Amino acid sequence: MSQIKILPEDLCNKIAAGEVVERPASVVKELVENSLDAGADEILIDVESGGKKLIRIQDNGSGMSRDEAFLSVERHATSKIETDADLFRLTTLGFRGEALPSIAAVSMFSLQSRDAASEAGWQLRIKGGRVENAEATGMPVGTAVEVRNLFFNTPARRKFLRRDQTEIGHIGDVVSRQALAQPDVRFRLTHNGRTIIDALKSEKIEERVAAILGREA
Repeated sequence: MSQIKILPEDLCNKIAAGEVVERPASVVKELVENSLDAGADEILIDVESGGKKLIRIQDNGSGMSRDEAFLSVERHATSKIETDADLFRLTTLGFRGEALPSIAAVSMFSLQSRDAASEAGWQLRIKGGRVENAEATGMPVGTAVEVRNLFFNTPARRKFLRRDQTEIGHIGDVVSRQALAQPDVRFRLTHNGRTIIDALKSEKIEERVAAILGREA
């Protein structure tokens, strides 16, 4: 009979990632919610091969300092709650501090971010949950995340992903829902260089509906 034992940290991270990252659309959802929570009014999403090869999300939100950037890829590190009482008065889309470390655990992950108080941004490169490189970088205020080769280190999960068109369909649904709920935010989604959604900021929900559904509203 097998003995009970404590699992290695990297295996724990992969298991935990499965609770957050089911498919490429899960990654897009978590990253877009982070951008919205950061106050972004422009979110650019570029995807290749249904998100299996690349997901890149860039925003013009408040960004992060160097220390915050490092903390953001640690589990249970968040700016959105401090005490258990905060759980009953949430005003953000995310709060668990799980999204970035979970995504980074199962991909080749790059984070660039800069806040208004910093003269330069910081770039972190992470492979399978391990920080491989960190350096200062010139960039505007905001955050850019690249997720390459999703599930490269969990082949059993990768083989359950569907064909590219199915996965981009799920991603399109995620972006469309957020775009309809946030007409004051520009959303652009491209797949393999082709623009799928380009919803400019609008004060009229009718214009946003027309932009998303591709017809007059």
